Amino acid sequence: MAAEKHLICRADALVDGADGVRFTVPGAGYLSGPAFVVRYGGKVYAYLNRCAHVPVELDWMEGKFFDLTHHLLMCAVHGAHYDPRNGRCVMGPCKGASLHALAVMEQDGFVYLLHETDRAPG
Repeated sequence: MAAEKHLICRADALVDGADGVRFTVPGAGYLSGPAFVVRYGGKVYAYLNRCAHVPVELDWMEGKFFDLTHHLLMCAVHGAHYDPRNGRCVMGPCKGASLHALAVMEQDGFVYLLHETDRAPG
């Protein structure tokens, strides 16, 4: 498998503990579809946009992933709260479960999804 970089957004679009940016993971199957990226503690984190309790999107308005404290990600439907650093549910109906993390990198002022492909190298 080879990894491809897919542009998500400009790095300055992500402010610590503020709105996230929605994007779509390319491909088919479980690991594709709606996703989001946020900045927390100076780092970028990305997850599939699916609550670990019931697979609904977390944000109540586009990009609104953090709770009122700006320290936890929150599912607007079920109230589950997740640690933005690892996606682990720390409060709510799915406590102990986790969001599905996606590999991202910040480079030259942009944020990229690192996406595995089935293409043979070369």
